[in-house]
Amino acid sequence: MSQDLLAIPCTTIGGERKKLADFGAKAFLVVNTASQCGFTPQYEGLESLWKRYADQGLVVLGFPCNQFGKQEPGDAKAISSFCELNFGVSFPLFRKIEVNGDHAHPLFVQLKREAPGLLGTQRIKWNFTKFLVSGDGRRVTRYAPTTKPQALTAAIEALLDG
Repeated sequence: MSQDLLAIPCTTIGGERKKLADFGAKAFLVVNTASQCGFTPQYEGLESLWKRYADQGLVVLGFPCNQFGKQEPGDAKAISSFCELNFGVSFPLFRKIEVNGDHAHPLFVQLKREAPGLLGTQRIKWNFTKFLVSGDGRRVTRYAPTTKPQALTAAIEALLDG
């Protein structure tokens, strides 16, 4: 589980190949995002967490996804511009991916395996599902889309202090 999660290759919104391990973080907050979702204002909270805790070792990672209500229809440039202009997003964004089904990105396949949802389901129900991952990849906690980013403060601080 541990190193496998951190070694899964991902592609940034700018086209660069990265693994979670490349960020050298004490904690990761991995979120499937969308620009036209009722939860889209959570970008602001995610950016706030990033700014508040980046120096202490938190990395927020946004993975745009168009699987839920087709709420992320844009290409990489449109997504990046939207996030920056509307929410000042400066945390790393990745290329649009799928989080469920046969074409689910391997990172999300592993996250769902490590932290199943309600009643053990491995499906993600909607945009802005959050996974808080320890820096060594050994602990993964899943949070519902309705959980506001600021509600994760204590859990983030526990990982950063641990």
